[in-house]
Amino acid sequence: MPADMTAADSPAIELAGAKRTHIRWYVLLLISLMYMITYMDRSNISIAAPAIAKEFGFNKTEVALFFSAFAWAYAAGQVPGGWLADFFGPKRVLLVIVPFWSLMTAATAWASGATSLFVVRFAFGLGEAGAFPTASRAMQLWFPKSERGFVQGMTHCFSRLAIAITPLVAVVIMNAWGWRWIFYIFALLGIVWSLVFLSFYRNRPEDESRVNAAELAYIRGTLPNGEISPIATQLRSDVPWRAIFTSPNMWFIAAAYGCFFYGAYFYVSWFPTYLLEFRHLSLSSVGYLASLPLISAMLGDLAGGLLTDHVLRKTGNLRLARRVVAAPGLLLAALLLIPAGTTDSAITAVLCLTASNFFLELVLGPAWAVPMDVGGTSSGTVTAVMNMVGAIGASISPLVFGFLVERGSWVAPFYVTAGVLAAGSLIWIFLIDPEKSVVGGS
Repeated sequence: MPADMTAADSPAIELAGAKRTHIRWYVLLLISLMYMITYMDRSNISIAAPAIAKEFGFNKTEVALFFSAFAWAYAAGQVPGGWLADFFGPKRVLLVIVPFWSLMTAATAWASGATSLFVVRFAFGLGEAGAFPTASRAMQLWFPKSERGFVQGMTHCFSRLAIAITPLVAVVIMNAWGWRWIFYIFALLGIVWSLVFLSFYRNRPEDESRVNAAELAYIRGTLPNGEISPIATQLRSDVPWRAIFTSPNMWFIAAAYGCFFYGAYFYVSWFPTYLLEFRHLSLSSVGYLASLPLISAMLGDLAGGLLTDHVLRKTGNLRLARRVVAAPGLLLAALLLIPAGTTDSAITAVLCLTASNFFLELVLGPAWAVPMDVGGTSSGTVTAVMNMVGAIGASISPLVFGFLVERGSWVAPFYVTAGVLAAGSLIWIFLIDPEKSVVGGS
């Protein structure tokens, strides 16, 4: 293929016997690293929180408000961020929001009190809000349906890797230079990523000269005449707002993700404080033990994504492929929270939370594949609606936890979370339909 020709210009005859390239996997690596950076930047405050609270004299409720400030802004920015991704394409959007939230990460260290810290964390949440909807639109453009569970599982695996390594890195930085340097150093990662993304990424495989016709045909599929299908290649999508917001299926998908995120947000908010203050572990021990449930989460992300894609390839039944992974995952995660919260042993609690988080993270592959299944060219917006409700669930979680802890119970929050996760399992079993479009049509 000539150097100035892209795969979209290649004649259909070139498909015969051609060995496809694998540029989409480099795109996946780049997006996965972005997921990793988002979670490093949003979870580092959970390590710094005890030191920040001590320096400024914050109580548990005030700390909970700082955790929730991010989640409120994150929820508010979801739909605008998803729409921007559908309209302008992933590249333009990410090249604006990643440097912005990196600046806000650094600005966390400049906070001088409760008001400034709340404002900075809120602005940071707005910056990160469009990241995952935009990335989902990118993956919808770059990957076939049969790989969507895996790619979503892989990206979220990197985000959990971030939560796993952040306590280790942040504790070292904080012990050496103080809590403010955590935010300065982490902010640099987003700037470096943006420079790499600027030079490497193209919005569509059709625009990337290194993608050959065979790989493009694999991504898009082929028409009966052998030509590459043009489906889902446009960037500027006229979003069917009414169809999306009046679709019961959309709100079932969103509600189930809200249940998931309610449980998952514990690990990036109260978990280190829980180990320090309730389980009476040392700061260095927290740096290691807080990583165990997050390492298991990485395995859960990969397993859930691979399993949902495997069932889809074997059965061709999209409804079964998504439900059979997500519903049992939520239920088992809920059941394991009960012994985690009630045991007298810190080690047993951590092991139960490790197992619970594995099953919880099985949900992410199918949960994030579904908006691509039902959203078409508006998948960025559909993902944003789902993630918006998820962020609302996340914003409530630390407040409930902090409220109950302030009243003397570190156990009650686990019962509440178990109930929320069980409700999410029921929504997956009886209400979500991954085969029903939320943007109109069949």
